[in-house]
Amino acid sequence: MNPNIPVHNLQDRTTIGLEFKQFKKDDLPRHEDDKILGAHRDDHYMFFVLETGTGSLMIDFNQVQLSAGSLYYVLPNQVHNRIRHEQVDGWFLAVDTALIPPEFRNIFESGLLLQKPYSFSATELSQCNSLLTLLFEKYNQDDTEPFYVTIVHALLQSFLAIAAGCYNGYLGLDVKACRPAQLTRQFKNLLVEEMRTTKSPAEYACRLNVSESYLNESLKKTTGFPVSYWIHQEIMLEAKRLLYYSHLTVKEIAHNLGYADHSYFCRIFRKISGMSGIEFREQYRK
Repeated sequence: MNPNIPVHNLQDRTTIGLEFKQFKKDDLPRHEDDKILGAHRDDHYMFFVLETGTGSLMIDFNQVQLSAGSLYYVLPNQVHNRIRHEQVDGWFLAVDTALIPPEFRNIFESGLLLQKPYSFSATELSQCNSLLTLLFEKYNQDDTEPFYVTIVHALLQSFLAIAAGCYNGYLGLDVKACRPAQLTRQFKNLLVEEMRTTKSPAEYACRLNVSESYLNESLKKTTGFPVSYWIHQEIMLEAKRLLYYSHLTVKEIAHNLGYADHSYFCRIFRKISGMSGIEFREQYRK
C-alpha cells in the first residue's frame, strides 16, 4: 500500500489556475465517512467565504469552526478533510500558488501556527460577495471570449488583495517592512521541503543567507518560538500524519523522516506529544 497521503493537483481539474464554485444550502454533504484515506493534501491554496450557516474543517488534527460572514484559507501541503456544513451559502476557490503575488503569500504564510478564520464586517462581506458574484459570472462565461483568462485573473487578484488586506490587519503585519514575517515564510517553505534531511537551525540559516541568531530573532518575533522548536514541530506533525493516515510502523516512519536511530525519534515524539507513536495511533484511530 502506498504510505503517502494523497495529493490533489489543481492542474488535473483546470487549465487557468483557478477552480471556483458557489455552494448553496444542502449542496455539500452534512456528514462524511471519516475514513483514513479520505484526508488529503493539495498543491494549491483554497479559500472559503461563508455568507450564512456554519461549517467545520479538520486540518492537521485541529478542528476549525467556520461561522457566517467568515473567510478562511487552507495552505498547500496542509492535510485536511472536506468541509462539513450546516445550511451554508458561500464560495469556494482553489488557486494555483503561482497566481498569488509574493506580498500576499508573505501574509498568508507569515505564521507557523494554524491560521484562524477572519470575520468580515457587514460592509466587507457585502463588497466581497459583490466581487465574487462578478467573478463567478465571468468564470462561467465562454472561455473562448476575448481576454477571458485576463479578466478572470484580474478579478481573482482583487479578491486575493481583499483577503490579504483583511489578514494583514488581523495579524497586525506591515507588508512593506515586515522582514521577519518574510523570513518566517521562507523558513517555513524550506522546512517543509528539507525537514527529512536537515535538522540543524544553523543549516537553515545558512540556506536563507542570514545568521542563526537573526533567524531565531525573526521567528521569535513573529511566532514566539525559536528555530529548533519549529523544526521539531514540523517533523512531529508529519509523523502524526503518517501514524494516522498510513500503515507504516513507527520504525519505518522514523526512517522516512530521516532518523537512523528510531529510538531517538521515539523519545522526541513522546517528549513533544506526551505519548508514544503507538499510543497516538490508537487514540486517534478510535
